[in-house]
Amino acid sequence: MTVTGKDTTTELKPVSEKNIAAYGLPPIAWERAVERLREEWRQQAPPEMDGVPEPHTHWLATTRPDGRPHVVPIGAVWHDNRFYFSSGDGTRKSRNLAQNPNCAITLAAKGLDLVLEGKATKVNDEAKLRRLAEVFASGGWAPTVRDGAFHHEFSAPSAGPPPWYVYEFTPHTVFGQATAEPYGATRWRLYPFRRKTSHQNQKKEAKIAGANK
Repeated sequence: MTVTGKDTTTELKPVSEKNIAAYGLPPIAWERAVERLREEWRQQAPPEMDGVPEPHTHWLATTRPDGRPHVVPIGAVWHDNRFYFSSGDGTRKSRNLAQNPNCAITLAAKGLDLVLEGKATKVNDEAKLRRLAEVFASGGWAPTVRDGAFHHEFSAPSAGPPPWYVYEFTPHTVFGQATAEPYGATRWRLYPFRRKTSHQNQKKEAKIAGANK
């Protein structure tokens, strides 16, 4: 079976939407963001594979153990409503993710800047890795799978030396800011947001709830 990188799962839809634009601008259509997520990563391919020369860099932001931020460009593919990227275990981003899987991926897509917040975890299933290798190959880089990781003659300079382990990034919140008409800025939540509260705040909220009965 040939894998083309086309989404095969149920259409990704937000559970909530908030217009964060000023000047009375309308919210951005979610379908506009999804289209750029599906198409933008393919523009990184070589010209002979229909790539486009303009920058289409995807940036990964992680957090160091001491709380300082770390941002690095990555080669990523969008498949089945998630981003996938590879990294060597010795890189700073991999060490950060081992401590804290919360991260963000950003890209300046055509007409729309996007920020995705979520979590990244390693993919360990060999069959899934082989399918993902075909997805990466459709974008111009064809790794092989061995011992739970990607192998190739080369990779992105920021990926470190092989083997390269594959990470699955699952977004929970997306921000979009249009850089072309129709302009606007919108936040989408993909999963129900639950605010974490301290034990003290929980007691306060329970007391307030009791007083309001």
